[in-house]
Amino acid sequence: MKIRSVLSAFALLVGALLAPGFGVLASATDAQAATKISHSTATSMFSSSGITWSSSGGCSDRNNASCTSFEQLNMDTAKGAQTLRSSSGCAVNLTGGTETGHASGTYSHWNGYKLDMTKYTCVGNYIKNTFTYIGLRGDGAAQWKSGAGNVYADEGNHWDVTFYNCGGC
Repeated sequence: MKIRSVLSAFALLVGALLAPGFGVLASATDAQAATKISHSTATSMFSSSGITWSSSGGCSDRNNASCTSFEQLNMDTAKGAQTLRSSSGCAVNLTGGTETGHASGTYSHWNGYKLDMTKYTCVGNYIKNTFTYIGLRGDGAAQWKSGAGNVYADEGNHWDVTFYNCGGC
């Protein structure tokens, strides 16, 4: 009986260590099940942190590329933006969320991992002076990586940020 208990405990431990998003073998870039939030939850979180957002179309329809939507945003992405705002002390204005019209992929805007931000001098200096420069992305955008593993890409007229986690929230 005792051997069965030990083996069961061992099996549970190994299963936990190998489970995606849980175990020590998972990395910051492993695709993990994310908690999705509504547009209204995201905007409430952003408002409470002093984060603003804008839309070229003045709308929030996820299926309209001219809108800025946070529908189906990952909770950790929203928290990551809050962490950036509180850590930097800079104004943060979001110009892109989960709306259609962005590049596809696992860690995409549509899948809730990315936000676009206005390129204010304060936030740009914070990113460049706090995070590690990691080179150019395939499209030529310069990239910086935070200690938490989130990636900030300078796309010329805005920051394209991939939040793999909440940034140490």
